[in-house]
Amino acid sequence: MTWEDPYGSDVLADKNWRRRGVVQPVQTPAERDLVVEVVDGGFVGAVVGIAEGGLVQLEDRSGRVRVFPLGHGFLVDGKPVVLTKPAPASAPAGRARSASGSFHAGPVGARVARGSRIFVEGRHDAELVEKVWGHDLRVEGVVVEYLEGVDNLEELLAEFRPEPQRRVGVLVDHLVPGSKESRIADAVAKGPFGADVLVVGHPFVDIWQAVKPARVGLAEWPRIPRNIEWKHGIAAALKQPHADQADIARLWQRILSRVRTYADLEPALLGRVEQLIDFVTA
Repeated sequence: MTWEDPYGSDVLADKNWRRRGVVQPVQTPAERDLVVEVVDGGFVGAVVGIAEGGLVQLEDRSGRVRVFPLGHGFLVDGKPVVLTKPAPASAPAGRARSASGSFHAGPVGARVARGSRIFVEGRHDAELVEKVWGHDLRVEGVVVEYLEGVDNLEELLAEFRPEPQRRVGVLVDHLVPGSKESRIADAVAKGPFGADVLVVGHPFVDIWQAVKPARVGLAEWPRIPRNIEWKHGIAAALKQPHADQADIARLWQRILSRVRTYADLEPALLGRVEQLIDFVTA
């Protein structure tokens, strides 16, 4: 099979023409998970590998994998790039960092769990926190549990009975003024365990939105009407199966697989998780 260069030969390549207003492509290594758009045809996908013959393998959000020749003809964040082979992996200089950006403690065993806990709303929240902050949590001996919603938070706290050596941090979705979540947080702060409980949250409807949309090949997350369950609405907008919970779980695992480090998450989530870890380990 022969590959055609969508730009053709550049007859002006060796001449000193001024191209005012034209953005010159930037040499960009085809690192794994980099999301790129193919100029010719508009295919958008994440880099999943480099094949023999100087070909880059791209996977779109439907799971289709196509190959293209490295070089010209690609966009990253809407800007032209020249894809090149990534540099060979080498030993990192200095201390390695974990996915959260902290210094990696090396191959140490998990610390004996503290009495303190961090509670998150659901399984997806717990999986995302584990993927990015798992190393930090094991070093600190902090266990993350999920609530399946915050409606029963006050009852859970009454059973757990937080105290200075058994603090509780809670991460909730959609913590904005006037929301149900904000009313629950206010009630907890004024309750009998308020001094040893910290409830923080992010403004997103669901933890999925805390993943930067570019990581899944989107300019922004689709807007879903309030009368449609959010995850099902997202799956439908992305033309993904959503007949049952198994479909939703598979879509989430594909989204989660695109998260490598804290840099793939929105700042509105990062600060809140760090705040909770500091609170329960103080």
